[in-house]
Amino acid sequence: MDCNDVCNCNTCPNQRDCACSCKYEFQKNMNDNANEATMEELREKLKCYRFAIIELGLYLDTHPDDRKAICLHNEYAKKFKVLSDQYQRVYGPLTNMYPCNKWRWLEGPWPWEGECE
Repeated sequence: MDCNDVCNCNTCPNQRDCACSCKYEFQKNMNDNANEATMEELREKLKCYRFAIIELGLYLDTHPDDRKAICLHNEYAKKFKVLSDQYQRVYGPLTNMYPCNKWRWLEGPWPWEGECE
């Protein structure tokens, strides 16, 4: 078994080069099932993935041959895509780049209209 069997990144020739168990390193306590998570939980997961993807991208700018980082970046990008699609189907668009049949931007409170605690 090589790391491609674990994360399907197809960038790692063997597990020793990549040590890629990336599917489990970042998200040990993250259940990516949108049906069981609240809107806030999904947003928090998306923020975590976005942060990890951006930071790995910056790291890869200076370490382009790091196979483990490439594998992690690919895995998180796939997870982010799936989770953001699930979120947007249930709660509406995260950005205006998401295609929709109904313009839902005005249905919920704007970010600056959040409740004060």
